[in-house]
Amino acid sequence: MTSHVVRPGRNVSPWLALAGFGVAVALAALIGGLGVAGTASEYQNLDRPAWAPPSSVFGPVWTVLYAMIAVSGWLVWRRTGWSSALNWYAVQLVLNAAWTPIFFGAGQYGLALVDIAVLWVLIGVTIWQFRPVSRLAAGLLLPYWAWVTFATALNASIWLAN
Repeated sequence: MTSHVVRPGRNVSPWLALAGFGVAVALAALIGGLGVAGTASEYQNLDRPAWAPPSSVFGPVWTVLYAMIAVSGWLVWRRTGWSSALNWYAVQLVLNAAWTPIFFGAGQYGLALVDIAVLWVLIGVTIWQFRPVSRLAAGLLLPYWAWVTFATALNASIWLAN
């Protein structure tokens, strides 16, 4: 007798699902930037540590990271359908989207630090949840976690200096 595993979303094209994850990540990036104009000039005017990168670094880095985040979520979805691991993924994506409006839009550097610290924890939980499902999916989130580690230190430094 052959057993069949029925996964949620099995009738969804994998490419359409990948596009869906790409759209979700792009929305998080766009929501983060909506209504927050002039972030590069605001960043330049902050008291920053000597190790702070120029504002021109952030766009390319986040573009690559967002692509990796989208593929990571998609890889887990392909194996599990929507699962509790993807709930963690979704929550960390919401916190990611919230950081820019808090930091740049509201100028609340301390609150942004709380947001990014919780984000850092949730990325770790997401990696932990993804690892048994797909080591590749978990691995794709490691550069994101590393960058958010750096960004957390930068946020803390800016909060203390400003």
